[in-house]
Amino acid sequence: MPTPEDFAPLAAEMTAWRRHLHAHPEIAFEEHATAAFVAERLRAFGVDEVHPGLAGTGVVGVIRGRQAGHGRAIGLRADMDALAMQELSEDLPYKSTIPGRMHACGHDGHTTMLLGAAKWLAETRHFAGTVHLIFQPAEENAGGGRVMVEEGLFRRFPCAAVYGMHNMPGLPLGSIAVQDGAALASSDSWEAVFRGQGTHGAKPHLGTDATVAAAQFILAVQTIASRMIDPLAAGVVSVAHIAAGVPETWNVIPAEVRLRGTARAFSAEVRALLEERIGRIAHGAATAQGVEVAYRYIRRNPPTVNHKPNARIAAEAARRAVGENNLIHDFPPSTAGEDFSWMLDACPGAYVWLGTGPASEDRLHHNPRFDFNDAAAPAGAAFWAALVETELPLANGQD
Repeated sequence: MPTPEDFAPLAAEMTAWRRHLHAHPEIAFEEHATAAFVAERLRAFGVDEVHPGLAGTGVVGVIRGRQAGHGRAIGLRADMDALAMQELSEDLPYKSTIPGRMHACGHDGHTTMLLGAAKWLAETRHFAGTVHLIFQPAEENAGGGRVMVEEGLFRRFPCAAVYGMHNMPGLPLGSIAVQDGAALASSDSWEAVFRGQGTHGAKPHLGTDATVAAAQFILAVQTIASRMIDPLAAGVVSVAHIAAGVPETWNVIPAEVRLRGTARAFSAEVRALLEERIGRIAHGAATAQGVEVAYRYIRRNPPTVNHKPNARIAAEAARRAVGENNLIHDFPPSTAGEDFSWMLDACPGAYVWLGTGPASEDRLHHNPRFDFNDAAAPAGAAFWAALVETELPLANGQD
């Protein structure tokens, strides 16, 4: 069973790949050079098939094991896209060369680790069945996982299970955390536009005040989490944007107030409740103040919920790859969102976290100085390889 030590000879090469990707970031559905880089290496490794172009810039590699494995196949997914951010790491020799683009979430590391596992699996083939290596575009906000599924990912590459992995600063270097159930929340957006009759600020009685309705809504919507959701469940409603009036005008009550925000939940039931209750409170506040409201709720990514049998398999693979002492069972779910959830809705599987060491300033996700810790790559690649050998064992222990 592969361990991080088995990947030590490949560590320098993986570091070079990762730093090349870090220096050349591409955002959602623009990952043309990244996809070409991935496809070139997969072909060089001797991967049986390389399929570019799914969801525009996605790449799927296919590796067949030593035995047919009764046609069983699994998928391993890595996201490739960067963020639309300016990197501020002036002293980093491999800093982003593209203005306004940077790998601030470690997807360069994710791509690298799956490439490292691909090289190992193509060389050893110590498994029965087929592995589909899924290099996904556009995880950050654009729903590349959804697009891959809608364009026939699992019809073209049928999988009995699919797995994803994300780096996690703050967890011990080389550790693996596996949750038995919810790993990440749904990630939805909402908008409420209150419209009244604007008037002179000195004569509020001559108009209808949309700002008061909006203020009442902002306060009341906070009661959804505290009074409308089971205390043993969880939900988040946050107001992220408010726009009303003109900053230079002090004496006008504006006719329109626009509010936007996010809503998060770990279950379909709470997600539906958030959608309904935000709207109910918006309409109630509008009615109370005699104004109108236009409300819409935009469903983006569903919750990322691990299937229990696959979580157990992932935990066993982690135990074999990094050892019992580096396996974390009690890591809490995150209210962040992930479009890997679309793959888990279509296929059983699990999502795990890879520890990358202390969460210092340059190790925080979406920070302009973020840099994936290359020392974690051997553990991540070893986990992928161990997961394949755990899910697709050779019959009778054959070599």
